[in-house]
Amino acid sequence: MEDKNKTQLLKESILSQYKSVRQFAAEMGIPYSTLVTALDRGIDGMAYSTVISICERLAINPVNFAPMSDGDRLSEQITTRQVMGLYHKLNQEGRRKALDYMDDLSMADKYTA
Repeated sequence: MEDKNKTQLLKESILSQYKSVRQFAAEMGIPYSTLVTALDRGIDGMAYSTVISICERLAINPVNFAPMSDGDRLSEQITTRQVMGLYHKLNQEGRRKALDYMDDLSMADKYTA
C-alpha cells in the first residue's frame, strides 16, 4: 500500500470519529502541527510508536488501516502473542504450573479485569 493511501485512510478515519484533526491531536496529546505535517507529507516519517498509538485509539489495523473489531485490539494481540510465545517455550510441567498460577490470579479481585 502506498504511503499516500495510508495517510488518506488515516485522515479519513480521524475525521469519521472526531470533529477535527485538531480535536484528535489534543485528545492524543500530539502537537497539532506534528499531526498535520504527517498527514500532509505522509506518515512514514512519523515515529512508529506514535502511529501505533493513533491506530490503537482509532481502532484500526496499523498494517492496512482497516477497522478492527472490539475484541481485536492491537495491544491485546501483542500481549497474547507474548504470553503464548513464552508458554510454548515451557515443558509440560512448566505449562501446568503457568496455568495453575494464572488460574490463581484470575480468582483474586486485585488481578481481574
